[in-house]
Parts: sequence; structure tokens; C-alpha cells
Amino acid sequence: MARIRRCATNRAGPTRCILAEMSQSAVPRRHLPTSPFKAPVVVPTPRFAEGDRVVHDSYGLGRVTRVEGESAVLVDFGSRQERIPSPFEGMSHL
Repeated sequence: MARIRRCATNRAGPTRCILAEMSQSAVPRRHLPTSPFKAPVVVPTPRFAEGDRVVHDSYGLGRVTRVEGESAVLVDFGSRQERIPSPFEGMSHL
């Protein structure tokens, strides 16, 4: 990903250019235990096993036919088979 130096044509000065580049970070900030703000909620990823009955928001009722570690599951929805990747959004156990 290329960074765009927005202040090359701007006469804002070098300090403003540096701050504009520093404000964009790919690393998430960590929560300090002494912070007065709420800690981010960590939702555990559900675990599925072969033969589990599931329901998906888009595809409906199905049965897990194959588990690919913690990365994905293959689900048979009757008329079609779909590979659902982790974090399995929209899918839950019955």
C-alpha cells in the first residue's frame, strides 16, 4: 500500500506532514488495564464438528460435512455445499 504525501503541495510545514503520516497505523492499539474506558470485547469463535446441525443467515439449515481445522467448515445445505470461513459470521449451532 502506497502512502500519499498530502502535504507536498500544501504549505503547512514539515511538522504537519509528519503527523499526517504517523496517524495512520496498521497495528491495533492495546488496552491498558488502568484505562477508564471499556476493554474491547473478545467473542470466542464457535467450534464445529462433523455431523453438527447448523443454521446460516443466508443459506438456511445444514449439516457440517468437513472441518478444516479452525479456519473453515464445509456445510451441506441440501441444494448446495458451501465452505464457510472463520469467524463463521451468520452461522450458529442448532
